[in-house]
Amino acid sequence: MKFKILKIDGFARTGVIETDKGLIHTPAFMPVGTNGTVKAMSPEEVKEIGYEIILSNTYHLYLRPGHEIIKKVGGIHRFINWYGPILTDSGGFQIYSLASLRKITEEGVEFRSHIDGSLHFLTPEKAIEIQLAFDSDIIMTLDECVQYPTEKDYVEKSIKLNTLWAKRCKEYFEKYKSKQAIFGIVQGGIFTDLRFNSLQDILEIGFDGYAIGGLSVGEPKEDMYRIIKELVPQMPKEKPRYLMGVGDLLDVVHAVEYGVDMFDCVIPTRNARNGTLFTSEGRISIKRSEFKDDSSPLDPICDCYTCKNYTRAFLRHLYMCREILSMRLNTIHNLYFYCRFFEKMRKAINEGKFQEFKRKWIPLLEKNFLTSN
Repeated sequence: MKFKILKIDGFARTGVIETDKGLIHTPAFMPVGTNGTVKAMSPEEVKEIGYEIILSNTYHLYLRPGHEIIKKVGGIHRFINWYGPILTDSGGFQIYSLASLRKITEEGVEFRSHIDGSLHFLTPEKAIEIQLAFDSDIIMTLDECVQYPTEKDYVEKSIKLNTLWAKRCKEYFEKYKSKQAIFGIVQGGIFTDLRFNSLQDILEIGFDGYAIGGLSVGEPKEDMYRIIKELVPQMPKEKPRYLMGVGDLLDVVHAVEYGVDMFDCVIPTRNARNGTLFTSEGRISIKRSEFKDDSSPLDPICDCYTCKNYTRAFLRHLYMCREILSMRLNTIHNLYFYCRFFEKMRKAINEGKFQEFKRKWIPLLEKNFLTSN
C-alpha cells in the first residue's frame, strides 16, 4: 500500500491510497458491509455510485460463514463480488458492544456467539489469521474499545493491553502477510495524556496507517472534537489517518479540518432503512404525513436514481407499506448523498477553499443533520 498527499489546506488534506485492488481518494467514506454486503445494495450499485472501498466485519464473517469457507472460495473479494479495496475491522468493536457475552484477558477475548451461544476465543494472532484468510486489503489490529464513561485507571490499563495486542498482531502479520496493509489503533478514551501515550506506543511498533478508536461511543461532542484536534496533527503525516466508526457529517467536517483521511459508519444506510434521508435542504423523515401527496423529488438538486425517478409521495407510500423497495431506494439516495458530499469536500480542499466549504455546511449540519448511529 502506498499513500500520497495531493493537497494540504490548513490541516485538511486530500490524498490517494494505492492498493493492488485500486485507488482510494481521501478523505474517503467507507460504506459498512457488516456481513459482506452493504444492506439493500448490490456491489455493482455501490461501485456505480462512486465508492472505491467498503468495510466488512471480521467478527460477523468469522461466525458466519467462517473464514475457512471464505478462503476456500477464493477470498472475500470473490466471495462478495466486490473487486475494489476492502478494509476489515478486527472485531474489537463487537467485543465492546457485546460486553455481556465476553471476558477479556491478557491472552485475548473469550466470547459467546450472539447467533447460537457457542464459545469462542479470539486472540490477536487469531484476529490477524482470520483477516489474512479473507485476503482483505487493509486489516486492523485487535483492540479493546472502552465504553463511556470509564474510570481513568481502567483506561490506562486498557491501553497497555492494546499495546501488547498490537505488538502480537504486528508480529503475526509480518510472519504470514502477503500484500495486505495493517493499521494500528490508538485508544485512550477522552483522556488526552493517555491518547498520547497510546499513540507513542503504536508509533514505536510501526504500521502502514493509524486509526483512532473509541470515539463516538457516547462521549460529549466537545470531548470528541478536543481529542481529534489535539491528537490527529501529531499522527504521521505520511500515513493514512482513520477515524473509526464516525460518520455524522458534522463530525466528519470537524475531523477533516484536522487531517483525518478515512471514515466509516452505518449512519447513511441505517437511517435510510428507518426512513431518514439526507438532502441539500436538511434531513427528512419520509414517514411524515406532509409528504403523502408531495409530487416533488426527494432532493431537487440531486441526480441519483431515486431522485430522478420517484416522488416524495411514492417514497412515503413504500415506507408506510414496509416494501423492500423502500429500503433500496432510500439507501441508494443516502449513499449517493454521502459520496457527493465527500467529493465536494475533496474539491474544496484541492482548491484551497475548505474553510469556505465548512462555513457553508456547518450551520445546516448543526441544524438538521445531528444523528446517532
